[in-house]
Amino acid sequence: MKNIAVIGAGAGGLAAAYDLVQAGHQVTVFEQESRPGGLAAGFKEPEWDWELEKFYHHWFQSDHAILSLINELGLSDKVEFHQPTTVMYYDGDFYPFDTPIAALKFPGLSFFGKMRFGFVTVFLRYLAKWQPLEKYTAHEWMKKYYGEKVYSTMLEPMLVGKFSSHYQDVNMAWFWARFKARTPKLGTFNGGFQAFLDQFAEILSQKGVRFSFNTGIRGIQPLENGQIELSLENGKAIFDQVLATVPPFLLAKLTPSLDEVYKQKLTSLKNIGAVVLILSIKKPLSKKGYYWFNLPKSSGFPFLALVEHTNFLAPEHYNGEHLIYCGDYLENSHEYFSLTKEEMVARFLPSLKRINPDFQTDWLQKSWLFRAPYAQPVPGVNHSEKLPAIQTPISNLYFASMSQVYPWDRGTNYAVELGRRAAGIMLSAS
Repeated sequence: MKNIAVIGAGAGGLAAAYDLVQAGHQVTVFEQESRPGGLAAGFKEPEWDWELEKFYHHWFQSDHAILSLINELGLSDKVEFHQPTTVMYYDGDFYPFDTPIAALKFPGLSFFGKMRFGFVTVFLRYLAKWQPLEKYTAHEWMKKYYGEKVYSTMLEPMLVGKFSSHYQDVNMAWFWARFKARTPKLGTFNGGFQAFLDQFAEILSQKGVRFSFNTGIRGIQPLENGQIELSLENGKAIFDQVLATVPPFLLAKLTPSLDEVYKQKLTSLKNIGAVVLILSIKKPLSKKGYYWFNLPKSSGFPFLALVEHTNFLAPEHYNGEHLIYCGDYLENSHEYFSLTKEEMVARFLPSLKRINPDFQTDWLQKSWLFRAPYAQPVPGVNHSEKLPAIQTPISNLYFASMSQVYPWDRGTNYAVELGRRAAGIMLSAS
């Protein structure tokens, strides 16, 4: 039996801990926050029945890794799927764009443009492989094969919104993954993602996993005997193996003895942050019950996406309140990372009238602001060649972060897949 540490109690860290303890090892999970969850963590007002994610989350029906894990845990009966409506802003109005029929009705493209969009998308979803696509930027590939009109109307706004000033750097394999794996039906867990993560942590505790919450890691140091020493806020602890699920730049900072080649891979990975303002209002915002509003930067909205959460899950779970996410992906230097919550509300609130002309500021009941400086990796051309390996050059030190789920997009499903893959590598070295 080995004594193993997992740094980080997000979905990936918990999944790794599950496989490691199942194999008979002693596992300790360190988490700087007071609860498990990472970027999927939630919060709950006293009068609510369900937790609400700090950053909007859902599962797709194709999310095999997380759904299989939930089935292993005996919790599948607590997963539910719905099919809310996603819309795209075009020429002053919103149009559904989440099914083939909706795409055919979209007024922003000619008949030829719609056919071209359909044929290229079918190729990407059913025929293309991602490896050749990563040699090209999504910007150049989509302009060439979708055509200028389709690209500028539908696809470029998505890239700009998701990657800000890096949008022309992102490779086509990342965009391929969006077409390959996503489904119209979206899923969640009864009680919210936090409820799942809490129950998962409790199951792990019953299996013998130890949790050390409110514990930051100050340093990672290899010892001559092959063990790994962790410097904690109140002392030190020694382990046979360590899995770090922290951001790449943080691993480089915590582990000065890493060799320069690996450290360079860690520090050269680009990422941007996320800012989300959640609003509780008295009435539904969307008159047509739309869930997800894609808002091109050029349209003048002060955020990338508006997500009316209670058009996906019933407001009765939240004491009848209507909950809205206003979110954006931005460089860490953007002013949204320094404005106060009140300043953000003042900045965002007027734009809600463009979605519902009847909206009044007195509809607002409460608001919450969440920011994450490390929220979205930026995969450039030939990104697979630049990824740091799960096994670091330091014996018995392993690394798994959202940057390594490539070509897939970050999320709990691929975090689980990566965490279990890392655990498998660790077990094979035992």
